[in-house]
Amino acid sequence: MPHFVPVHDAPDSVAGVATRNLQFSRLFNFRDLGGARTADGHTVRYGQVYRSDSLHALDEADRELWRDLGVRTVLDLRRPAEIEKWGRVPDWDGVDWRHVHLRHQAWEEIPWRPADIPLARYLRQRYLAMSAESAPDIAVALSVIADPAATPVVVHCMAGKDRTGLICALTLSLLGVPDGDVAQEYALTSPNIARLRATLEAAKPGRTDLDSIPLDTPAVAMRDFLADLRDKHGSVEAYVREIGVPGGVVRALREHLLD
Repeated sequence: MPHFVPVHDAPDSVAGVATRNLQFSRLFNFRDLGGARTADGHTVRYGQVYRSDSLHALDEADRELWRDLGVRTVLDLRRPAEIEKWGRVPDWDGVDWRHVHLRHQAWEEIPWRPADIPLARYLRQRYLAMSAESAPDIAVALSVIADPAATPVVVHCMAGKDRTGLICALTLSLLGVPDGDVAQEYALTSPNIARLRATLEAAKPGRTDLDSIPLDTPAVAMRDFLADLRDKHGSVEAYVREIGVPGGVVRALREHLLD
């Protein structure tokens, strides 16, 4: 069975359910979205949707744990250049690799001046822009997650922070998880990324490329993004309908991901 370890420096629970990471040898941000409770009393099923940093880092030491998870589908949100540079998930046990590139303006093309704008506001603005720029790709990604034949599914980008965070937040919101709990789940990435950064800095002291994008995930950024999305579209469900997600997909999402 999978070996679970607690998230370091993070809340002990999300919506009253213990929050756990899965311990792979070279992954820092792999966790189960299961356990969150919806506003109407349902619970998101464990073992169906996972989120992660880039799965190219998996190696033979991880194969048994990966097999135990029974992953059917990997939803890779990275840019083609990232896949070309780093590679993709190993071809273990016939996993179905789906490349759904979330097309949006790259972080490095956008000025980042912490003194001028709070981090949470900056991220909130970036996610709102991404929700428009990547709309067709978001629709495809949500449709994959809603397909019972595709699960268990792992959603990932490079750090498993922003693109992955957006897709997972929309998924949880469509399932009926309150915004505050969605935001707290998003915030669990911060301590995981901090461990990744410490490892990278130890391997190459003095490196500066880690400062090119913000690595923190304050809960308020995701909470306010969801509020902005509702202000703009009326509801998260209305937003996904506008970008081409049929109502049947949302129903399927709820039917197979909620207890």
